[in-house]
Amino acid sequence: MFSEPKKNKPASSQNEQSRISAGTLITGDITGNGCFRIEGTLEGKLKTPGKVVISKGGLIDGTLECENADIEGNFKGKLIVKDILSLRGSAKIEGEVITGKLAVEPGAVFNATCDMNGGGVKPLSKENEKRSA
Repeated sequence: MFSEPKKNKPASSQNEQSRISAGTLITGDITGNGCFRIEGTLEGKLKTPGKVVISKGGLIDGTLECENADIEGNFKGKLIVKDILSLRGSAKIEGEVITGKLAVEPGAVFNATCDMNGGGVKPLSKENEKRSA
């Protein structure tokens, strides 16, 4: 009866989504806390702890650092995905990829070097390789 009124809590910024619409060109660096949907073109760097979706027709030419990525469009440059990178059948990737896990649908074009760190497991250094031999 005399309970305190519930306060509206602001939505978590990782649940919010920013969108670069088709026909939009952004040149420069973007840092955010939420998720991003790229339908246009970004030439530069995008860094977020959220998920990034590159839609069909979307392009990132530069560097992308994120938690998860789902790519249907094009990417050129350095791609760093901490957890899961999903490449749809229409995806075209060129450059360098560092990811925890990789899922590739048939039809995707993947012309990149790839370092999979197993979801955060660091590869053995040269010194540790000698010790384990």
